[in-house]
Amino acid sequence: MAQHSLPLLLLMVLSISCIIGTVEPSFARHSRNRAYLEASCRSTRYPALCVQCLSGYVNNTGLQSPQQLAQLALSVSLNKALYTRAYLLKVAKELKKIKAKEYQMVQDCTEQINNGIDQLSQSIEELRRLNQEEAFSDQSFWHISNVETWVSAALTDATTCVDQFPVHNMSKLKATIKGKVLNMVQVTSNALALFHRYAAKYGAAKP
Repeated sequence: MAQHSLPLLLLMVLSISCIIGTVEPSFARHSRNRAYLEASCRSTRYPALCVQCLSGYVNNTGLQSPQQLAQLALSVSLNKALYTRAYLLKVAKELKKIKAKEYQMVQDCTEQINNGIDQLSQSIEELRRLNQEEAFSDQSFWHISNVETWVSAALTDATTCVDQFPVHNMSKLKATIKGKVLNMVQVTSNALALFHRYAAKYGAAKP
């Protein structure tokens, strides 16, 4: 297991918190950890969701490192993708039984999420390699480029799935699927932004 990976149970809790939110004592909202997280999440497209997804872990561990925050955000994104795939597989199985016309669309979407899972897994491992380097080198840029490429590809695949759904007059099933995948898109977008924030220090050192 990668040294920066999170326990499965914790990731499941974080994934759920991205949907239903978390309840915190009032003092936690004004803590140093919370302030650090909120400042970091301002660089993302969905800052409220960013804080919502990550605050439980940050408040409990005292996490105050851009590298650790990027690793955490990518791990949460991967778990979100796994959760979304599990739901899609269940829906696809039910639709196949009744030969519903939506089956192929859900099947295509599942394949796109599968691709995203592979890409996010690769990005997490690549970030781990970057973090293990003792000194900055040209190889660091290679790792950074790989992470950016894979996370961006995962984001594109998930967005392609969302784009298959119409904007209006959707069935309840389609609306539920779109909502779950869109949540994954937003979480992954935030993870990419937090990685860019972490990688900026390498950009500053680039000749």
